[in-house]
Amino acid sequence: MDDKTHFIPPTDPNKTQIGRPDFDATQISGWADANRTAMAGSIRSLAVECVPENSYALATQVSRLHVLVKIIASGSATGTRMPLNLCLILDRSGSMEGSPMEYMKQACGYVVDMLQPNDVLSIVAFSDEAELIMPARRVVNKQLIKEHINRLEVGNTTNLYDGIALGASQLASVASLGYVTRALLFTDGEPTSGNKDFNSIVSQVVEQKSRGITFTALGFGPEYNEELLAAIAKRSGGNYYYITRPELIPEIFRKELESVMMTVARNVRMRVLMSRWVQVRQIYNKLPAFGHRSAEVTLADLERGEIQTAIVELELGPRPGGTYRVAKIEIIYDDSSTGKTETVSSDVVINFTTDASRIASGFNPEVQRELEVARASRNLERTVMGMRTQMISPDEALRELEKTQALLIQQGKTLQAQDIQRAIDQIKQGAAAEKTLIGINLDREKVQ
Repeated sequence: MDDKTHFIPPTDPNKTQIGRPDFDATQISGWADANRTAMAGSIRSLAVECVPENSYALATQVSRLHVLVKIIASGSATGTRMPLNLCLILDRSGSMEGSPMEYMKQACGYVVDMLQPNDVLSIVAFSDEAELIMPARRVVNKQLIKEHINRLEVGNTTNLYDGIALGASQLASVASLGYVTRALLFTDGEPTSGNKDFNSIVSQVVEQKSRGITFTALGFGPEYNEELLAAIAKRSGGNYYYITRPELIPEIFRKELESVMMTVARNVRMRVLMSRWVQVRQIYNKLPAFGHRSAEVTLADLERGEIQTAIVELELGPRPGGTYRVAKIEIIYDDSSTGKTETVSSDVVINFTTDASRIASGFNPEVQRELEVARASRNLERTVMGMRTQMISPDEALRELEKTQALLIQQGKTLQAQDIQRAIDQIKQGAAAEKTLIGINLDREKVQ
């Protein structure tokens, strides 16, 4: 077998091919036809598209290539939603006394009203210790559930770790098949009792994620640790919210529950399968787990009509000229309408050439723009850290944020630009902006 084992017959380099790395041309053609036939009879909640920054690479030397991966969730409803397996994990520490506690109870009441009899709800509260307010049960007697909620009283300290553990155990007590499983964690303070270690708390969430449990983190007021809550949400594929005033608590709870009800794909992972002479250098703003010629990252759950993006940087070794598939991108997810685990995939196809002029003409402006956004996201994280550690001044932070905002406006990401503006206004007023900034996701957007 000569070096053409991995060769793909010439094709349009801008179009992806369905297949597996390292198959020869005959195998690829047959497999692709069979896959297209199978796919024709099914409807998937997600689609994936791979767009290389350049259609060409030099065949004579090592080169690097960025690939834009677009994961697109269906924008149409596919019928009745799957039932929810929901746990409310509620902070009842002393700082919640007064209006925060009352608005939290009101918010929980709204959640109960939005649920259906086939949904399962459990309620955990934490202060010095974690306490089971209501074990996992179907939402049949809504008035009784609200009475459980209204009996909540404030305690003293904040045992976040045990609250998460008890809530996760309630979710795990319900068979996950057939349910969308989600924990809503609400807190207004730093962990002050129990296990207070940042890494231990996040590691616990990551472990629960491996069991199919996603956490949404809702932080209220000025005292909670935004870095910790953002990590809990990000590492489990959930959402993060910063609630500035107690009267906003019910609205944010309602917004998040609507978001969960619109989830079409959960437990989402992206796997990069590399052909020979290919390496993954990095996946922007992600921490990949590497295997044999593979790299995998966890992504956020996707709602109906949402697009999530990722940028993969590949290193390509030299090879004979021709068109090759250099990688295959797989998106593995649990479909929220069927409960089944599904996989969609797309190939990265590059034309290797000795003609340097083709390289100069092959760049894709869309990928260049998204790469700028990915770098802006990384810079935004550095700005937040600089503000937290007081390594940069407010004026320096403003300049960095204004540059990021201008880029987002230029790229049409108006909602994220509005969030940046909110943070800019807070800094100008002398207020802390880290809680606002840390929740901004530049790689997710809803289709308008």
